[in-house]
Amino acid sequence: MAKVTGLGGIFFKSRDPAALSAWYAQHLGLNVEEWGGVRFDEDAQRPGYTLWSPFAADTDYFGPGTQTCMINFRVDDLDALLAQLRTAGVEVDERVEQSEFGRFGWVVDPEGTRIELWQPPA
Repeated sequence: MAKVTGLGGIFFKSRDPAALSAWYAQHLGLNVEEWGGVRFDEDAQRPGYTLWSPFAADTDYFGPGTQTCMINFRVDDLDALLAQLRTAGVEVDERVEQSEFGRFGWVVDPEGTRIELWQPPA
């Protein structure tokens, strides 16, 4: 039987794709390519995995508002990145969670989208 083998991409609408791509490049270090997106190649040196997980329609995990999806980015140093983002004036949730799955923090992009940052366990 044919089946899905992994996540192929995350696609979403934006009021200003060029400006939003520039923000992600500046603040989260994404390498935005000429075509306007980012390609993440697998790297055995970096721990982590990709999840697909539906949430209940009334979840508050994505923050307040009508956001219907949330992007989760793997990061190499959550504390340092959150500090950089605060210094740059980015809206950063003060809460940081730690579990057996790693450490999690949240920020909001210029269009109001809540983003989850995840540092996998060592």
